[in-house]
Amino acid sequence: MDSRASPSDHQPPWFDIGENRLKLVHEPQDRMDALTHLIDRAEHRLQLFYYMFEDDAVGTKLLSKLVAACERGVSVELMIDSFGSNTTARAFFNPLIAAGGKFGVFSPRFSTSYLVRNHQKIAISDTSRALVGGFNITDDYFNRREEGEPNMWEDVGVAIEGPEVSALARWYDRLSDWVEHDNGNILKLQKMVRTWSAGDGRFRWLLGGPSNRLSRWAWSIKNDLEAGSRLDLVAAYFSPGQGLLRRIARLSKKGGDSNLLLPGKTDNGATIGASRLLYGYLLKRNARIFEYQPRRLHTKLVVVDDAVYVGSANFDIRSLFINVEMMVRIEDRAFADHARNLVMQMCGASQQITPEVHKSRKSLLNRIRWALSYFIVNTLDYTVTRRFNLGLTRLDRLPSGKED
Repeated sequence: MDSRASPSDHQPPWFDIGENRLKLVHEPQDRMDALTHLIDRAEHRLQLFYYMFEDDAVGTKLLSKLVAACERGVSVELMIDSFGSNTTARAFFNPLIAAGGKFGVFSPRFSTSYLVRNHQKIAISDTSRALVGGFNITDDYFNRREEGEPNMWEDVGVAIEGPEVSALARWYDRLSDWVEHDNGNILKLQKMVRTWSAGDGRFRWLLGGPSNRLSRWAWSIKNDLEAGSRLDLVAAYFSPGQGLLRRIARLSKKGGDSNLLLPGKTDNGATIGASRLLYGYLLKRNARIFEYQPRRLHTKLVVVDDAVYVGSANFDIRSLFINVEMMVRIEDRAFADHARNLVMQMCGASQQITPEVHKSRKSLLNRIRWALSYFIVNTLDYTVTRRFNLGLTRLDRLPSGKED
């Protein structure tokens, strides 16, 4: 297959669903336009949370826009994750505070909940417009240089306008209150996530959070897979437990259509090895697997029949059980077809992993590496697993970098 992705030559279309409208934003400029438009149009209130917010060109540009919003009378609040943004000096955000903005940090470094990351990426304007997805505020998510540039991240978001955004704003208020008054209190965080009502309509704001039970967003996908006939999945990290894996395999085996788009390049070679350990099981059950080639894959997009999931969660232990995550589930046939077409377009820029390709890779040494990778990424923190690439980064010529 062609290893070069073709950028969009037109604006992403809007879809009307009930009283709301929404669009997928995939290309870096489309995502930047959606975010800056949301900030610039705000009249009363802005609420933002980003796992990573770096002191680089993109971060500086967006911070200046938030300061400008404060200066025109908008109430602005920005929260970041202490681990994800640990390389950004807190003084970088002083201009926002000086302009009257509110700034908060999730789980300070020495709190008991420091190992729980808030992995969400959320921007809300006037409780009526929102942008959610997988992308952080760093140059690497918005600067598409030449095709094949290895250090850029491929990502997607969804812009939503309408009354459904008010539920997301209510979640943000709860999170803000926790950061201000209970920051580091893991029990109160667990209760807050557990008692959140996602709704039961065509829009559902599905949370994940620290628990010994599978996160609610993953339960929802499991239920959709039980009754589904087609799955199109894009995952930056893919090492799910047996329950989710069996349901994906069952859909394929019973005659359903399953397409899994996974990384061919990443910042953590052990995560690729962990995914490859599962390929044989899935291929035997007729799933189609692709590895994305142009750049590092960071997209989190799942389509099961007419249901589309977009947000911050990966298919790994951290997202399934530990991190605070947000996935929005949208049920609409036309929007699902549009999202599925994007997945197919990305598959066209990927290497298909046929049973023959997988067999050619399946040396004894690689099988040992894959098994160790799966064990490592499912038992150790990613700050550790990045040091255990087990030769996969070198063998596959993967770039090194920072966790998402």
